[in-house]
Amino acid sequence: MNHVVNEIRLSLEQANLITRLTPSHIITCLLTALTCGTIIYFVYRLFYKGAVYSESFNLLNVITCMTTAFIIMTISQNLILSLGMVGALSIVRFRAAVKDPLDIGFLFLAIAAGLTSGAGLYPLAVIGTLLICAVYLIYSLLSGSVKRFVCIVKYDISAREDVFKMLETYKVKLKSSISHKDYAEVTVTAKVRKMDISMQEKLEALEGVRSVVLMEYVSD
Repeated sequence: MNHVVNEIRLSLEQANLITRLTPSHIITCLLTALTCGTIIYFVYRLFYKGAVYSESFNLLNVITCMTTAFIIMTISQNLILSLGMVGALSIVRFRAAVKDPLDIGFLFLAIAAGLTSGAGLYPLAVIGTLLICAVYLIYSLLSGSVKRFVCIVKYDISAREDVFKMLETYKVKLKSSISHKDYAEVTVTAKVRKMDISMQEKLEALEGVRSVVLMEYVSD
């Protein structure tokens, strides 16, 4: 039995399907994974746009990247152990809820960087991480140039026509409209390149307008 295993192992080594681990190889793999994880860490920290930033999740990206590289190195070195590890990992279940869908993307990026680092594909790991982060930054900056606002206007019934005529100049979208006996309340959303407080000032200047609330929000 051992002879058969050794023959299979020798064939896989000759086909470069099994890697012999050396201290320099281990350190290089883990340092590459750490570099990729650090890039992901700072990109996530500096350009996170969600409601609540989680430092623990960001650190998880770095740890996941290095741990994945560690697992891949183990699998690539021992055929029998790799089969057992695949079976062991298949029963692992993570039940922690991910609130922001973008967090899943960063977690997959960390896993992919760890996979390529552990496989010894160092240029692919670093370049791939940099390119994906660059794409995220570009789209993040482009979407960040447009501000989204919620505007709540409370006005007398007699001022309805003037209020809607003013709102139409800002290309707003109607979200809700509530009518009472002597007044009404309307909620709209608007997209502008930068904060335009003149919208609030012009609405407040209309006769019959009781109050105007303008709030910026992040639509995740």
